[in-house]
Amino acid sequence: MNVAKWVLLAVLALPILELVAFVSVAATIGFGWALSLILAGSFGGAFLLRHAGRGHVARIRVARDHGSFTALQTDTSGGLSLLAGILLLIPGFITDIVALLLLIKLWHRTFVATPPRENGVVDLAPEQWHQVPDASLPDRRNTEH
Repeated sequence: MNVAKWVLLAVLALPILELVAFVSVAATIGFGWALSLILAGSFGGAFLLRHAGRGHVARIRVARDHGSFTALQTDTSGGLSLLAGILLLIPGFITDIVALLLLIKLWHRTFVATPPRENGVVDLAPEQWHQVPDASLPDRRNTEH
C-alpha cells in the first residue's frame, strides 16, 4: 500500500477509534466527565487557534498574496501551534492526545532545547564562531595612504 491509501484508511478509521476511546473513557470516569473533557479540549483548541495561530495565519495570507509558499516553514512554532489547535478543536481523545504531544514538543523546543535569547542575539563561546570577510564590503582597516 502506498502512503495515500494509509492516510485515507487512517482518516476513515479515526471516527471509529475516537468513539471507542470515548466509550471506554466514559465507562471509566462517567459520561458527564468524559463529555466535559471533550468540550474543554475543543474550547482549548479554539483559544489556541485564536491567539497562538493568529500570526501564522497572517504569514500564510501574505505568502498566498505574493504567491510565495516556499517562504513558509511548517516546522516553526506557529505551524505546530496551528496544527495542535486544529487537533484540539476536533472532538475526541485521540486527537487531543496528539495535540498535547505536539504542544509538549513545542514547549520543549521553545524553552528547553534552545537557550533564551535577548534581542535576537545568540551568545557563542569564542571557539564556536569565526569572522568571515564579506567580499561586497570595502576593507576599512587602518591603512596608511
